[in-house]
Amino acid sequence: MNKEKMCQKTPITPIIIVTGVVAVIVLVVVLGISLTNNLNLSNIIRLNEKVASDSANSFSSAESAEASYVHNHPRNLHKFEMINDDNGGSYNSSDTVNNTNFSHKTDNRIMIDVDYNHLNNNHNVNDSSADEEKRNHIVKMALHAWQNYKLYAWGQNELKPLSKRAHSGSIFGSYDLGATIVDGLDTLYIMGLKDEYEEGRDWIKRKFSLDNISADLSVFETNIRFVGGLLTLYAFTGDPLYKERAQHVADKLLPAFRTPTGIPYALVNLKTGHSKNYGWASGGSSILSEFGTLHLEFSYLSDITGNPTYRERVQNIRQFLKDIEKPNGLYPNYLNPKTGKWGQLHMSLGALGDSYYEYLLKSWIQSGQSDEEARTMFDEAMLAISKKMVQKSAEGLTYVSDMKFDKLEYKMDHLACFSGGLFALGAATRENENTEKFMSIGKGITNTCHESYIRSDTGLGPEAFRFTEAAEARALKSNEKYYILRPETFESYFIMWRLTHEQKYRDWGWEAVQALEKYCRTPNGYSGVRNVYQKDPQKDDVQQSFFLAETLKYLYLLFSDDSLLPLDKWVFNTEAHPIPIKNSNDLYRMASSSENNNQNVV
Repeated sequence: MNKEKMCQKTPITPIIIVTGVVAVIVLVVVLGISLTNNLNLSNIIRLNEKVASDSANSFSSAESAEASYVHNHPRNLHKFEMINDDNGGSYNSSDTVNNTNFSHKTDNRIMIDVDYNHLNNNHNVNDSSADEEKRNHIVKMALHAWQNYKLYAWGQNELKPLSKRAHSGSIFGSYDLGATIVDGLDTLYIMGLKDEYEEGRDWIKRKFSLDNISADLSVFETNIRFVGGLLTLYAFTGDPLYKERAQHVADKLLPAFRTPTGIPYALVNLKTGHSKNYGWASGGSSILSEFGTLHLEFSYLSDITGNPTYRERVQNIRQFLKDIEKPNGLYPNYLNPKTGKWGQLHMSLGALGDSYYEYLLKSWIQSGQSDEEARTMFDEAMLAISKKMVQKSAEGLTYVSDMKFDKLEYKMDHLACFSGGLFALGAATRENENTEKFMSIGKGITNTCHESYIRSDTGLGPEAFRFTEAAEARALKSNEKYYILRPETFESYFIMWRLTHEQKYRDWGWEAVQALEKYCRTPNGYSGVRNVYQKDPQKDDVQQSFFLAETLKYLYLLFSDDSLLPLDKWVFNTEAHPIPIKNSNDLYRMASSSENNNQNVV
């Protein structure tokens, strides 16, 4: 054996190279972790600075704000007396006195639901630990949506969760109107998310104004989201800030009513007052569902401000529609505000028509059932719809078809899925010869809308669905297959649950929650999907403001006790903003006689 070969050493160069490569890898990993942490910290700092910069007082008066919040909460179902525990959480200092139930822990705090049984007449607990867990899960969904909106679109209208920026294509444009804040704030309040609520209130106090906004805004959308949301917050809290802002918005809409008939235009420029209709709307017509969906908000605003102008404007619309001739008792979707003539004879309980009918019933409910004119018009309209437009498919599915020139289209919009709850609510609030019929239709429509969900691959319902020999309760056209986080089906689940307590409505609601989580949740919020019939659908990258205002609110209430916003004390506007019922709810907050005397007619 060669002694020289035996003693030969391994060359040192490969060792150096290997060691160097390992060192570089370790360094990259360390730097990556550090950079990630720094980016996360930067985002958190940016979020806190962004929200704090809009804060009126950086919560320096947190104790007084908290006391006001607790005192004014509707039905006093939530209480906040939070102190930190040793584990970074928190608890209620009076839990042994107030019969508390610990619920969802989020962001190092535990929210506490308090059962004030002695404050609720006819209190009927339908809760269970399973329902509580589901309700708490929905609260976490709301937090996920809200926190990402704060991080990427705070003060702007809506969030694009995939792009991680504001949605400038919103119906409210690129102006910083805070649509998600104003629209979603009452949902956060109802869920007991005090910190988030206070952030939103501070933004409204500091930043929200429609002055100097040179843009054409939808009278309808601005009313239901902004006026409606602010009125609900005023009812909940009694905070004059909300009443002042609601009146500010409504005043900006009044120029749209300057027409020969008093039927308002669809769009109004907030700076100039110039108003117009959409160019596509049947020869310059106004749209039934838009000018017919102002009564709840404007009537209530007159009552809390003492200014009769708002009620006068919508009562004029009511009177005009009462007196006009209606083909076969039906209301076409288009009406010319100059001539007072109907446009194209297109009837629908979905898009273009839907919430007009809703506001007939709910105006009667809101009035303490004294507005008999509204109830009579509702019954007559729904009887005509049930005779001409309500259909039953070959499989036995009840649905409401659109109609054009007396011809059925055998198509139903997702938007019309609210009508299951509407028919049932009409049946439950007055017993007459129509009661059984309306309840049967309501149950049938709600079941059909559920079928439209479970017949898709995602468990989410399409924008519209059809009934043919080949398919039922399914979208057949590509432009009808999308889902944009809509709430209407869940609204009917909620109403039907409250009226019947049939477990299937909660089961259906939970199916929907799971589908939303699987297909609509993103790391930075929630998004609609473009095709509910694909197992891996493309997302549309928009978190609609009504996802917080309506979708999550109705799902939360579906799993809540009946004493939270009971239906004999509250009525929901078409954006799911609860408005108190007159002579039934102490939070109606009528204007004082001195306020009535100080108001001038606009």
